[in-house]
Amino acid sequence: SQEELAHELGVSFATINRWENGKTTPFKLARAQFDAFCEKMTKQGKLKGLEVKP
Repeated sequence: SQEELAHELGVSFATINRWENGKTTPFKLARAQFDAFCEKMTKQGKLKGLEVKP
């Protein structure tokens, strides 16, 4: 969920929501943390078929 992702990345739910809706984009550090989180979830089989736009 957005709340879980926000907690994992150390940002607010509102921040995740703004990223998802294209209102803002993550800073470099947040983007790196997001990419690492997605990789971790993919390896655990919890995330499949995700295409992330640069």
